[in-house]
Amino acid sequence: MEIPMKQEAEGLTAAPVAAPQPTPNGIPVMTNDGVRVASMVVEAGALHITPEPNLQLDANSPPLRSFLVAKVLESMQAKDKEAAVAGTIQPEAILSYTIEQEGGALKAIHVANYGDERRLLELKNAIRWTFRRMYEKATAKST
Repeated sequence: MEIPMKQEAEGLTAAPVAAPQPTPNGIPVMTNDGVRVASMVVEAGALHITPEPNLQLDANSPPLRSFLVAKVLESMQAKDKEAAVAGTIQPEAILSYTIEQEGGALKAIHVANYGDERRLLELKNAIRWTFRRMYEKATAKST
């Protein structure tokens, strides 16, 4: 399933596309204490991450914006753009992503065209680290 993406001044947005809901088959994102903080679903070159519904994770928190977006997703996207210019990948194969939020709370992250298994593993690891830190920040605020 491809997610149509377009670039706007404030960031990337997606045309309305039904994203898969977390399923029992989704890959769990767990804290070191065993708390499930999100689910990842991989399908057809796309990765969908959905936080657990009972968590209110800040969509503007530094682990998400300054690490996952700025250092991981934007870096991968820039490499893909360079590869497209060089002709080693097709322009439609460039990584793209959207971040869904509602009232400042993170609702989902969708990554299309993640590439090969090595990049998928890199993304999964970065997502796990990011969600664990976001959960730590969220629980530290509430105590």
